[in-house]
Amino acid sequence: EEMDVIYDVCNKAGVPCALSEVFAKGGEGGKALAETVLSILDDSAEVQYTYELDAPLTDKIEAVATKIYRAGRVSYTAAAKKTLDELTALGYGKLPVCIAKTQYSFSDNAKLTGAPEGHTLNVREVRLSAGAGFVVVVCGSIMTMPGLPKHPAAMDIDVDVHGKITGLF
Repeated sequence: EEMDVIYDVCNKAGVPCALSEVFAKGGEGGKALAETVLSILDDSAEVQYTYELDAPLTDKIEAVATKIYRAGRVSYTAAAKKTLDELTALGYGKLPVCIAKTQYSFSDNAKLTGAPEGHTLNVREVRLSAGAGFVVVVCGSIMTMPGLPKHPAAMDIDVDVHGKITGLF
């Protein structure tokens, strides 16, 4: 019923809508959403980056940090600098960057909420996602996509016919 309400509101607004069931059904569960997104894309539209793709990786990071995240400057750990240099030497310097930071603000500090200005964006780690075609810049103490164990705790949660929940830890 909730999905019907969402579909109805979207239809009345003239906005395409599709359900994503990727978590439950894997790639097959994302087809409807992917097809909907593809159906509304303008074939003539080009991706516009905040930086030139030929720019050095540090310039790309600083462009996103200052132009989008409103940072005053960017700092790099020694390990991050080393990885950036290595990736450039290996020929990955022309790839776009994807910045992982707190979801609570445009900074890397979860306590500095909203859209602060003039902060320092702290780059602590850099990873290559060669298959995806970008460089991941990890800022602050953000944890990126943790994997599930072979036997997730949710598999042991149950509700019996009397409504008693078992398996919670």
